[in-house]
Amino acid sequence: MYQPTKIALLVKSITAREIFVRRPEVKKLLWGGEFWSDGYFMSTVGKHNSEEAVSDYVKNQGEDTKYTVIHKDQLNLDL
Repeated sequence: MYQPTKIALLVKSITAREIFVRRPEVKKLLWGGEFWSDGYFMSTVGKHNSEEAVSDYVKNQGEDTKYTVIHKDQLNLDL
């Protein structure tokens, strides 16, 4: 089990490092060469989010067509 703080740190560290490796010119465009700000936000699933919706999301992970539709606006790192 990981603490939420550790997860945020890992995600931010890995993604920034990968972007700088693949696109080194990005670092020069950033204020102070930092890709992420110091903070982060996390939320949990509560009574306002249905258990069924979370279950469906988990069950459908890995299905290319649904994944592509759900994440169509995300940055693609496959350069």
